Amino acid sequence: MDWYTVFWREMVVLKKRLFKFFAGSMVSPLLYMIAFGWGLGRGLQVNGTDYLAFVVPGIIALSAMNGSYNATGVPVNISRFYHKTWEEYLIAPITPFSLVLGKTMAGCVRGSFSSLLMLALAYVMGTRLVLNLWFFVALFLTSFLFASLGLVAALVITSHEDMNQFGTFVILPMTFLCGTFFSVDKLPEWAGWLIRALPLTHASQSLRSIALGHGFPLASLLVLMLYSAALFGWGVHIARRVE
Repeated sequence: MDWYTVFWREMVVLKKRLFKFFAGSMVSPLLYMIAFGWGLGRGLQVNGTDYLAFVVPGIIALSAMNGSYNATGVPVNISRFYHKTWEEYLIAPITPFSLVLGKTMAGCVRGSFSSLLMLALAYVMGTRLVLNLWFFVALFLTSFLFASLGLVAALVITSHEDMNQFGTFVILPMTFLCGTFFSVDKLPEWAGWLIRALPLTHASQSLRSIALGHGFPLASLLVLMLYSAALFGWGVHIARRVE
């Protein structure tokens, strides 16, 4: 249970900063909802579905990605190059596996919290979605995947500037291209194949399919599981090598 010590420490920090975290987590989803849901999407239909109902699962996936990635990537990057506290974790009597798991689970909780805020906001705005166990499984996998990605990026990248560049070239394109605000089927065939290889595409498709009652997207959920396992394993490998 060494990982729980790391996880609990992150939760204590979150408790002290809960209001700031809550307020910060609301800004982007609220702007997306207003701009794409109420503004651009009012009265539109996508495959026979109201656009607001179509876009909400995508924004939930987007919130999970940003919340989880930033919750692990930014603090670890700062602790390595600014506070110089990452070494304290490495010399503590815990295994690299426990360290990575604790950090990843803490980022997963933050990302899931951001998504649940988005879900509550959508409910207030009148959107009714199908919520079942598989919806929350897909949400957890999305948060775990991008928390692992944030940790890997922070351990591999060697400066604050490069961390920002990673967000610009990896996270930002996924924000707008991975079926969050429109159907991937609208893209040219060559671009569609590329976009379908990205994890946020499968996160958006999984959450949307379940939320709209279109069935259980087994293929997308398997892709999320493979990405999660690969990135988490990579994070553990890097932590052991650094140790």
